[in-house]
Amino acid sequence: MLRVVDGERHDDGGDGRGADVPPARPSADAVLDALPEPVLVVDGQDNAVYLNGAAESFFAGSRATLLGTNLQILIPHDSPLLALVAKVRRTGSSMTEYGVQLQTPRIGKHVLSIDAAPIADVDQGVVITLKEHTIAGKIDDVLTQRGAARSVSALSAMLAHEVKNPLSGIRGAAQLLESMVAGEDRALTQLIKDETDRIVKLVGRMEVFSDRPPLEREPVNIHEVLDRVLQLGRTGFGRDLRLAAEYDPSLPPVYGDKDQLVQVFLNLVKNAAEALQNAGTGDGEIVVKTAFRHGVRLAVPGLGSRMHLPLVVTVRDNGPGIPEDIRRHLFDPFITTKQGGTGLGLALAAKLIGDHGGVIDVESRPRRTVFSVMLPMLRAGTIPPEGAADGDLEERARHG
Repeated sequence: MLRVVDGERHDDGGDGRGADVPPARPSADAVLDALPEPVLVVDGQDNAVYLNGAAESFFAGSRATLLGTNLQILIPHDSPLLALVAKVRRTGSSMTEYGVQLQTPRIGKHVLSIDAAPIADVDQGVVITLKEHTIAGKIDDVLTQRGAARSVSALSAMLAHEVKNPLSGIRGAAQLLESMVAGEDRALTQLIKDETDRIVKLVGRMEVFSDRPPLEREPVNIHEVLDRVLQLGRTGFGRDLRLAAEYDPSLPPVYGDKDQLVQVFLNLVKNAAEALQNAGTGDGEIVVKTAFRHGVRLAVPGLGSRMHLPLVVTVRDNGPGIPEDIRRHLFDPFITTKQGGTGLGLALAAKLIGDHGGVIDVESRPRRTVFSVMLPMLRAGTIPPEGAADGDLEERARHG
């Protein structure tokens, strides 16, 4: 694993472990039984050959009765889970499916994300992890975020037209009066101009949400974007923090607007830095990580298709976490935990990622807050900007 810490590259030896190994390790069964998510392993005929404790609870049966049971008995015959297992077995790669509904009289109704991966110890075996708290429900939040951003876009457009234009007239009148009044009264005309300029700046902050021309898209190396953001952090707002990067060098390009992507990740990293500095723990760390998740697909309410978002960028910090009462509304405009903050940074980030066809999500607890940005990759057949090497881009997209 390649790690970049405070601008220096380090190779941790490939497995990420240090030289010291704990003398005693828990058994694999103990670890799996401690997990809150159901985990089961099926063989080449889809018969259950392993279940952890959470899987026993989920499928409402003991391990002794469930072992050997075929997956089609446990779940509906038309479940996407069966197709996912077959695809993993066929491709030999791990995959994730979001927004899968499972409903039987035995287990009730669940909306899940499902991770499935081949397992070497079982011939044609697949290990399946079910996650109840999935992004499926969060997709509704994403759509709400986009709706809120559109509402703010309409408001900002109205403010630009209905407020800024009259303000220019007021300021012009103040300038005219300034040449006509005595010296002691010019302080009042200056006050009018200063307050007018202040209102114009406030409206200007809202204009970042106004409808813009189409994105100036091009193939973007996301690592160049992140390197620029980290450089700004190390030389500015994050000088007293540990900034690290963990990159997957095989990532294909994003088809997006480079400047807007810089703005998104700069907002996320700067927010993390401010949270750490306010906490004052002295061991603040921000880790920016990229990964390619081949099978990540999102079910979006109201759409018949699923979004394919394999490029994942995470910004993780070890700060105090985000208060539970505002977490659900974190991407809404004017929601902030910072004293004097405007609450527009994350709302803008959500809007820009939505404009790119992606999704932004957050998970937080004390000492671990992770913002995840999922983006589509540049696909073969995408028309690149003039001057780009078409064949090279298509080849990178095909083998990303």
